[in-house]
Amino acid sequence: MPHILSLVTFLPLLGASAILGARLLGKGDAAPAARWIALGTTLVVLAVSVLLVATFDPSNPAYQFVERYVWFAGAQYHLGVDGISILFVLLTAFLMPLCIIASWKTITDRVVEYMICFLVLETLVIGVFTALDLFLFYIFFEGTLVPMFLIIGIWGGANRIYAAYKFFLYTLLGSVLMLLAMLWMANTAGTTSIPALKEYAFSPQAQTLLWLAFFASFAVKMPMWPVHTWLPDAHVQAPTAGSVILAGILLKLGGYGFILFNLPMFPLASQMFAPLVFTLSVIAIVYTSLVAFRQTDMKKLIAYSSVAHMGFVTMGIFAGNEQGVQGAVFQMISHGLISGALFLCVGVVYDRMHTREIAQYGGLTSRMPWYAAIFLMFTMANVGLPGTSGFIGEILTMTAVYEVSTWTALVAASGVIFSAVYALTLYRNVMFGEITNPAMKTITDIDKRELLTFVPLIIGTIWLGVYPAAVLDYTGPAVEALTSAYRAAIGG
Repeated sequence: MPHILSLVTFLPLLGASAILGARLLGKGDAAPAARWIALGTTLVVLAVSVLLVATFDPSNPAYQFVERYVWFAGAQYHLGVDGISILFVLLTAFLMPLCIIASWKTITDRVVEYMICFLVLETLVIGVFTALDLFLFYIFFEGTLVPMFLIIGIWGGANRIYAAYKFFLYTLLGSVLMLLAMLWMANTAGTTSIPALKEYAFSPQAQTLLWLAFFASFAVKMPMWPVHTWLPDAHVQAPTAGSVILAGILLKLGGYGFILFNLPMFPLASQMFAPLVFTLSVIAIVYTSLVAFRQTDMKKLIAYSSVAHMGFVTMGIFAGNEQGVQGAVFQMISHGLISGALFLCVGVVYDRMHTREIAQYGGLTSRMPWYAAIFLMFTMANVGLPGTSGFIGEILTMTAVYEVSTWTALVAASGVIFSAVYALTLYRNVMFGEITNPAMKTITDIDKRELLTFVPLIIGTIWLGVYPAAVLDYTGPAVEALTSAYRAAIGG
């Protein structure tokens, strides 16, 4: 199917235009039409993404469905997907309809603008995963800040303005260095094509500086310790669907950037800085797990757990071996499902009680048995219980890192224990004990709309846990080509 990547990338913009048109032409309330158009658009994007994956050849490590046209000033409109990026496109398309359904009744103010923001964000995120030109990538990458800034700043909590500006400035400042590095690379190599730049041999000195410039941007985006402090604030203030997209997709842009740029383009620098990344990763895994244990806000606890889980991703990527990168990609896909589901779980009780304070809850199992079962399932997946997708990514990355740095793997393994402590403590405090808050005596279990958002996530989490080949078969050839080139470049 020609131009399928352009179709899947820009379809959400057509939906956003349709919502805007419905508002301009309609005489009544445009909110119901906005909801249905947004849901319909995201479902069509999901269908096209499934078609994209179905027609993709997993055995071919090269970029497929390539579209390439001259754009301006040497830059090109250049799209393509490999076995890694295509799964992130599918993940984005999978989560977006769930976010629209989750927002169906909870967002009642400025619904038209809200739905447009989500559709524009979907185009920009998919664009990041399909772009094969430096400046096209940068435009999509930085463009994601704007709709997310609006989502947090307009529909967020009481302290939303502070959180929105902190999110925007942290991630924007990190990306300034990346833009300067891109300009230098394009001038030196004479091309803005990402596949061509992967083949270009930058000098060792240049690699060091370029690696640091890209690292500054992607480390903030992930986020890695110690540049993670914007994330808990952003999560706490963001609406539920905003938190799902932030944790489920936007954090993955950093990990994807490391795989796309740092490892293949700057292999010597990646090898040199691997001990630094390992150190930051294990600090993130252990420290943020301990911080999560002391949180009183459910969203903040899950936000800190995301930082810890992203530590496994960076650790696996810079192990530089096939198992590590495979594990990192799997962990990102898995975390997208699990963290998204956990934030939806928090959203369910917040909509009823209008508080996220753990101390305000207790004894939910007697009032919300279905909710308790779903929350338990995703808590176990977050801990890394075998049989869930959370287990596969963690065990792959730790096994891979053990071959490179034994102490890193051992310290990271302790993080798995810490994650069990804070996750199970949260579950015990919220789900068991006596109901002390009178308002909880009338709380109701999840309804059909909420159940509809959880069922696909439950299926995905368990399916990937028992059949990880669904991801690994797609990523395998691309990861093998990447790690082979990396080992050849460092003389390994």
